[in-house]
Amino acid sequence: MRNDNLKPEVRMKIYDFKLAPNPRRVRIFLAEKGISVPLEEIDILKGVNRQPEFLRKNPLGGIPLLELDDGRFIAESVAICRYFEELHPEPALFGSGAFERATVEMWNRRIELALFVPVGMVWAHLHELTRTRIKQIPEFGEQQREVVEGRYRWLNRELAERPFVAATSTRSRISPHCARSISPCSTSSRFNPTRRTWRDGIRRFRRARAQPHRIDEASRRGFDAGPLEPSRDNAQT
Repeated sequence: MRNDNLKPEVRMKIYDFKLAPNPRRVRIFLAEKGISVPLEEIDILKGVNRQPEFLRKNPLGGIPLLELDDGRFIAESVAICRYFEELHPEPALFGSGAFERATVEMWNRRIELALFVPVGMVWAHLHELTRTRIKQIPEFGEQQREVVEGRYRWLNRELAERPFVAATSTRSRISPHCARSISPCSTSSRFNPTRRTWRDGIRRFRRARAQPHRIDEASRRGFDAGPLEPSRDNAQT
């Protein structure tokens, strides 16, 4: 979709929401690249992403959304990251060489399908905010909560043997960190997904992304937006 009425020199920006996990994935990726892109906050809790003006940009209403200099749009966090990877190939956050790129893709898909999907189902079927948006099935939400807890145990086992799920400086280590940001509403009170191996992995991630030559102050603020509280999350991210 394109709009030629706006001046190209002020076009590029990312429609963002600081508390949502998928926009955070893009902010972390850009920070690792050392790229600064203007952000425009879209309050999904107030339904701004469901208004006609935003739906003209992205008919599905999801964020993040990248608006390019020429008026075109790119939606979906991985697609946005791949766009910047093509423009700025170093450091190679999607891996270098056939095997490493395939491994990064494998872990991206694993985290999205095995963790993000059930986390989203828990939120959609058990959270008060979604009660008016979908027909909730609480039993399904509770079943998915158990799935999420099992997936965290799986990640703990994976991280017990190595510092990151894939190569040291790749995008695949960003997704688990962002999935964890919505864990308060997706796990039961008896389950703590941040036991030692998971906590150690997050600490290693934070040490790696804290390199001053890689991350500017604006991106650092994007990283440090805290975990979502259960009452602040939104499925359309």
